[in-house]
Amino acid sequence: MDKVGVIGAGVMGIGVAQNLAQSGFYVKLVDLNEEILEKAKREIYDHVRFHQFYSQDKESFDPSEVLSRIETDVDLEVVSDCEFIVENATEKWDVKEKIYPRLDNICSESAIFAVNTSCISITKIGALTNRPDRILGIHFMNPVPLKPTVEAIRGVYTSDETIEQAGSILSRMGKKYILVNDMPGFVSNRVLMLTINEAIWLVQDQVAKPEDVDAIFKECFGHASGPLETGDLIGLDTILYSLEVLYESYQDPKFRACPLLRQMVAAGKNGRKSGQGFYTYYSHNS
Repeated sequence: MDKVGVIGAGVMGIGVAQNLAQSGFYVKLVDLNEEILEKAKREIYDHVRFHQFYSQDKESFDPSEVLSRIETDVDLEVVSDCEFIVENATEKWDVKEKIYPRLDNICSESAIFAVNTSCISITKIGALTNRPDRILGIHFMNPVPLKPTVEAIRGVYTSDETIEQAGSILSRMGKKYILVNDMPGFVSNRVLMLTINEAIWLVQDQVAKPEDVDAIFKECFGHASGPLETGDLIGLDTILYSLEVLYESYQDPKFRACPLLRQMVAAGKNGRKSGQGFYTYYSHNS
């Protein structure tokens, strides 16, 4: 399993590809067009350059060497010889459901598919394939190379062997996993999405400014970042899509997305990746 396919070159896909390449894997990174992939390579190069400044162990990597282990392509067929695939496409069912039947036909019967999702059912995705026992969820946290733990999700049919093999990959990436069972949102996002959404309601209702909401969580509760900072980091569009999945899955009004969140996403204010969310960020190109 030295070759790993990574589907999707957004924020999470870039982080997963970087982490894998830094760990000695050969990565095949796939997305829809060359422009996205070229941007991904530039960002990986920049992230690796600055990694040593943020890593607690100060381990440094050569950006050119890391990039030499990442092959990019717009054709999904390129991952046909990979025994482990990490899928990071947009958190929308109508996007993901088109990917897995194709992967199922392209890849060997022994290949494992890891769904990097925050909310979508692993069992439901497994049903799109002829290998539900070889499907698991791996919910990576952002920024991927700096987070030591992931949430792993066992679908109804996920085998012990699949969990064990995925655990070996994660160990090589310098990560441990916490295994949970499959229900939409799992543990982290059934709690986190509600928290972020409620924090947005507080801003909409003019109870407090974003910085004051976050300050209460950091200074009173000792959190490393507040819910609105976290939302900006994850991507407010991803927050919205996740809430929509949770609402559809549970039919519970507590998951109803705040109108302010919908308005910000419609305006393209998606957080760090767009340069503007509840806070303003400088882009890589500025």
